[in-house]
Amino acid sequence: FRSATKQNLFKDPTFPASDTSLFFNYSTPLSQFRGEISWLRPQEICSAPRLFSDNPQEVQVKQGILGDCWFLCACVALQKSKYLLTKVIPPGQPSWTDETYTGCFTCQVWQFGHWVEVTIDDRLPCLGGKLCFSQCQTEDVFWLPLLEKVYAKVHGSYEQLWAGQVADALVDLTGGLAERWTLKDPGRSMERERTGRVLEKMIFRRLMNLKERCVISCSVLSSRQGASELGEFHAFIVSDMLHLSRVLGKEIILLRIRNPWGRRCWKGHWREGGQGWSQLDPVVASELLSQIQEGEFWVEEEEFFKEFDEITIGFPVTEDGELQSLYTGTLLQGDYS
Repeated sequence: FRSATKQNLFKDPTFPASDTSLFFNYSTPLSQFRGEISWLRPQEICSAPRLFSDNPQEVQVKQGILGDCWFLCACVALQKSKYLLTKVIPPGQPSWTDETYTGCFTCQVWQFGHWVEVTIDDRLPCLGGKLCFSQCQTEDVFWLPLLEKVYAKVHGSYEQLWAGQVADALVDLTGGLAERWTLKDPGRSMERERTGRVLEKMIFRRLMNLKERCVISCSVLSSRQGASELGEFHAFIVSDMLHLSRVLGKEIILLRIRNPWGRRCWKGHWREGGQGWSQLDPVVASELLSQIQEGEFWVEEEEFFKEFDEITIGFPVTEDGELQSLYTGTLLQGDYS
C-alpha cells in the first residue's frame, strides 16, 4: 500500500516540508534544531495510524519541543465539545486505511469573523523518526499534530507559534469568546489586594462549575518557586476543583492542574511527597494522588492564587453551536456557526 501510493500523495506547495515552514527568523530555541528535523507521514511513524482514539476526551495532549503550550491548552476545548471537534476537523475525510486516501487533510479555523478552510499535507516534523512537536499520549492518534500543522500554516511557520495567548487560540478554535484576567496587580494597595483576592476566588469557584464544558487555563509569566518551567511563560489546564476537609476539620480547596509538557513540575506543598498531604486523611490523600496522570499535579487554592499570574477561560459553546454567557448561562446573540 505504502509503496504503491507514496509517489501520488499530496504535497502542499504553499506549506512545504522545508525550513521555510519550520522557521520564521530563527529567533527562538527551535533554531538549534535547524537541519535535524525530517518530515514523515503518519504511516511512516507508526504501523497503524488513526485520526482519533475511541474516546477523544480521554486522550491527553502533550507538548513537544515547540513552545506552543498556549495552543495546546485551547485544543482541549475540542475534546470537551463534539460540535467543535467536528467543526474544526470535519468528519468523513479519507485517512490512512482508506483506498481514497491522498495524503491531505482539511481543517477549519476561525479568522476575522468566519470559518476558513485550511488544507495541508500530512507530512509532520520529526526527530529520530518520531514526532517532535505536539502529539497525543496515545502515539498512534494524529488529530493533534495535524491540527497544529494547520495552525502553523495559518501563522506562516511553526516558529511563529512560539509563545502566545491561550485566549487567542481559543477564539481561533471555537469561533467564540475568551476572557482573561490577571491575578497580579503591582499597583493595588494591600487592602485592595485582599478585597480583590476574595472576589477573584468567588468568581473562580463559580466558573469552575463549567469545567466540563469549557477550557480553564492558568499561566505563569516568570519563574516561580512552585511552577519551575524553562522560559518566562507557560500555560496549564485547570481540570478540577475539590472541596475537602482537613484532619483538623477546616475546609481546604484543591485544584487539579495539567502541564502540557507532560511532566510534573510542581514543587509546592502539594507535590507528590509534599507536606500538604499530611493535612488530609491518609486514605483520601492516597486516592487523590493515585488519580493524577502524567503531567498532572494538585495545588491548594491559596497557593494557586499566589503562584500563578493569569487565568483564561473560554465561553461555553452548546452542541447546537450557540455561545453561552460565562456568568448567566444565557445564549449570546450572533451567528457562530
